[in-house]
Amino acid sequence: MFGLARIATKWKDKDKDKEKDKEKEGALAQEEDKMIKYDETMAWKFLSAAQINILLEQDIAGVQKQLELFLDLKQHKTSLKEAVVLDCYVSGFWWAKEMDFAAVPIGGFMTLLNLLLENLDTQHMTLVENIQEFRRTMAGIGQCRSEKSGGFEFFTVDQAKAIIGYLEISLFQHYALYEYLFHSPREELVIGDENVVELVKPADAPFPAPLEEGLACDIYAAFIALIPAAEEVVEEPEGGVQLEEQPEAESPVDPLAGYCMDDVKSVLSEVTSEMISHLQIEINEKLQMQEEAYAARIERLKKA
Repeated sequence: MFGLARIATKWKDKDKDKEKDKEKEGALAQEEDKMIKYDETMAWKFLSAAQINILLEQDIAGVQKQLELFLDLKQHKTSLKEAVVLDCYVSGFWWAKEMDFAAVPIGGFMTLLNLLLENLDTQHMTLVENIQEFRRTMAGIGQCRSEKSGGFEFFTVDQAKAIIGYLEISLFQHYALYEYLFHSPREELVIGDENVVELVKPADAPFPAPLEEGLACDIYAAFIALIPAAEEVVEEPEGGVQLEEQPEAESPVDPLAGYCMDDVKSVLSEVTSEMISHLQIEINEKLQMQEEAYAARIERLKKA
């Protein structure tokens, strides 16, 4: 009887141990589920799993086009900042793809790259501060559960070493250039040429027309001589009643209108001939009077 009782108590103890083991296994499973969910949220914090899968199916040109849409970089062709940021993400994704990273490590690497760029752009972190932040985020890699974990435990040790080497030769090596890009204002250079073209004034302008001698004959005839006078616009007064038109002032009549050049020459020759004939008659009369006076003086001298 005592032997059967001891056997029964041993079986009860084994059952209790099994229940404790099941409880421990359940707790561990819950913790692993929490870690997996936490890891997935860090992996898809920047790009979603669907977006990463779409990028994995594209070539390098398709990756660039898809990232333009995902990140809403519409001015990368004219904005230097957007162009550099897009190139940084495209280069980082393609490097991770060539390193045979799975979807989760690629998503985590893109999140890590975005975190470092945001620290530089919005937080104005220096190189030392950003490296320290990078070390805190990479803590706990290779360990199942760590209190100092940065949320990127899905990286293996080899993947972490490769990421450190890539960031060292890409972002950290050219950190001063990225600082200048994000925080130094740049002048917008507008290249252009202004030409001032002066047109010929019309004939009725308040300024005198150009001299005929200073222009070519065809230009003067086309733009100066044949310009019609501007028609005066008579404005109607309010009420629709038109004012009486004032009589135009009579223009002076040219006395030589209707005469050609030969007529003018003939008239001038007649006038000059008449004037010269009168002058000759007067000159002859004066000479004759002087001759008579000299002759009278000579006769007086002879008699004396």
